[in-house]
Amino acid sequence: MANITINRLNRAIEQADMDAVMAAFATIESTLSSLIGLTTEERKILPKINVDNKIFTEDAINAAVNNPDYLPGYLKPEDMQTDITLFEQLDQLMGVSNRINEKLSDTRMLAGSEAFVSALTAYRAFETSANAGMPGADQIYQQLRERFLHGGGTPPPEPEP
Repeated sequence: MANITINRLNRAIEQADMDAVMAAFATIESTLSSLIGLTTEERKILPKINVDNKIFTEDAINAAVNNPDYLPGYLKPEDMQTDITLFEQLDQLMGVSNRINEKLSDTRMLAGSEAFVSALTAYRAFETSANAGMPGADQIYQQLRERFLHGGGTPPPEPEP
């Protein structure tokens, strides 16, 4: 649970580091320029490889490589081998990418949570100040309150200390 007194991040990414990471992503995207995107329908209907049918696929490729005379001319064992090699390479890259993506997602979630909890605390402080009659606080409180009125309800309860 978020705690207003503990700010685990309290830092932003330096612009030079942002530029370097964005350049690295651009390099990855450029280097892997043959990556494609599928439609939602394609994602649904394409047969998927899993542990069991990967072993079958490898066995079939080995059989095709060793017995090409049994195959129709349009089925090329070298193309089959290229596809499974690419699958394995991308599987390796996705392991690294997924690990980084999870850290990006978790860090983003924590940063957003810390910002939101602090904003709610500030909102409550402005509400208290407005209720106490402090000059100018009512206008600030009303401005912030508008978000909750037009955003669908009341603000969440105060965070636990």
